[in-house]
Amino acid sequence: MGSRGIRALRLALLQRLAVPAAPPPPPPAFAAAVARRWLSARPARAPRMDYQDAIRTLNTLQTNANYLEQVKRERGDPQAQFEAMKGFLERSGLKVEDLDQLNIIHVTGTKGKGSVCAFTERILRNFGLKTGFYSSPHLVQVRERIRINGQPISKELFSKYFWQVYNQLEETKDSEHAAMPAYFRFLTIMAFHVFLQEKVDLAVVEVGIGGSYDCTNIIRKPVVCGVSSLGIDHTSILGDTIEKIAWQKGGIFKPGVPALTVPQPDRPLEVLKEQAQRNSCPLYLCPDLDAFEKEEKPLRLGLAGDHQRSNAALALQLARVWLERQGYLDIGELRDPWPSPELSVKKPPPMAPAFRPGEPMIQGLQATEWLGRNQVLHHGPLTWYIDGAHTTSSIQACVRWFRQAALNEEKPTDGSEVRVLLFNVTGDRDTAALLKLLLPCQFDYAVFCPNITEVSTVGNADQQNFNVTLENVLTRCLQNQSYWNRLMEAKGSQDPWLSPAAEVEGVGGWMKPAPQHGSLLFMPPSARPLNSNSLVFPCISHALQWITQGRDPHFEAPASRGLHPHPVASSGAVLLKEAATIRVLVTGSLHLVGGVLKLLDQSLSQ
Repeated sequence: MGSRGIRALRLALLQRLAVPAAPPPPPPAFAAAVARRWLSARPARAPRMDYQDAIRTLNTLQTNANYLEQVKRERGDPQAQFEAMKGFLERSGLKVEDLDQLNIIHVTGTKGKGSVCAFTERILRNFGLKTGFYSSPHLVQVRERIRINGQPISKELFSKYFWQVYNQLEETKDSEHAAMPAYFRFLTIMAFHVFLQEKVDLAVVEVGIGGSYDCTNIIRKPVVCGVSSLGIDHTSILGDTIEKIAWQKGGIFKPGVPALTVPQPDRPLEVLKEQAQRNSCPLYLCPDLDAFEKEEKPLRLGLAGDHQRSNAALALQLARVWLERQGYLDIGELRDPWPSPELSVKKPPPMAPAFRPGEPMIQGLQATEWLGRNQVLHHGPLTWYIDGAHTTSSIQACVRWFRQAALNEEKPTDGSEVRVLLFNVTGDRDTAALLKLLLPCQFDYAVFCPNITEVSTVGNADQQNFNVTLENVLTRCLQNQSYWNRLMEAKGSQDPWLSPAAEVEGVGGWMKPAPQHGSLLFMPPSARPLNSNSLVFPCISHALQWITQGRDPHFEAPASRGLHPHPVASSGAVLLKEAATIRVLVTGSLHLVGGVLKLLDQSLSQ
């Protein structure tokens, strides 16, 4: 499509939606006013919206998008990154040395690092330890990022520490230090304050992006480091090759601190070895989970999917090394002694010894929960398969999991089953490549929407995002839809059982907005074969309203604006209303997953 067609499409889209753009972030004066109100209010008369005030003030800091741009500018100078983070940390009242008290497990990787952290934290909690866990992003509420004993800190605790850190940083501004830390930097500093003052026994810290330049890398003496599976992601920040990405991930290695990694492709593993040698860090490979299992009794995992086995194996090793280095005994019998660390780049890293996990570890693996990752929700006739996969390898794992999980589900007796894909993707990811991987799932409908829970997010500061405009995110959804339609057309031309797709009319020969009848819905103007139907909605809520057709007892649909008379929407609505089973895969973005979970499980917003 030419640039004129794109512009016309955007204009038509915005006129069609008639939805106001997201409000700009509150001005700095708002933050100062809220801070003054907090300082002047007595505890007994604290404002009712302390938590929301805190989140709104947090949103006045530099956004994550700005932070990423800053990282790109400074990535050639890691010392500048370190000094900036150190300055903010000291202004907040902490020194880098104070973080040594947290007995940190520092984990990076491209995919699975959050799951590794969740497994590790749950295992160590089973030993009676008070755990801290810092992760990103959040799914529903910001406070999910900072957990104690596996639970997000309360709204009251979040407000307490937020204002404590925010006011300290405000009060230490001067001509040389006039800035406030970016969103993610601030939350990292706040997490350190929470963990220190709440006196956790250890903190599991997940790297935000990369490693070398990530603000969590202010940690100078972790107890142990871990690297989950590596792949291509965040290329504009970390580099466009897996070797460059591996170099960034290996940047968390510290002198004398053992590091463990799952098996990696040869080239990134070589880079990790180089980083280990450069940092005088003993690096070990983790054996497969099979090595920890008894033949007659395989380990059960709380997280579904075969790919979680390598994450669990890494977690077992991280937990054991932490326990060993902290002086805990009776933690499982080693099957082999620890090999001497080999820092030579010419030799592969030695294999960490397997061991027989004790009951606390076995139960920890089984009890691990991590929302939005290979999660299944059974809601009446609807079954939701929810996974925040957003890289090529993680989408491949998601497809394997979904197909296996759907295969194991009970089949409807009348055979009427409808499969729906709910998808969005953000950033610099290759949408067409990701969607192509999803074709084997044989979806009857593909639904696209931005990571916006409701058309208006007023009153819910946790879900506000000032990095993008409604126009941009909807244009991206329409592009995603176009990729999908082209994939289905190519598949249809190769499949004799599918009728040829009708020619698509509209702007630039791509698509056209349907006539205005009050529905916030876009779709191709011609009916397509059943398994190439696709729809675009302006928010998650409207997408779920169409998918569920009032049949999900846990979803409270907004006031109906009327169903669109277009054949794709109306015929699909009939099928969805009559189907015995509806299977919905939600994937492509953790932010999309968070919005869906917020609407399907109201308790997550409490």
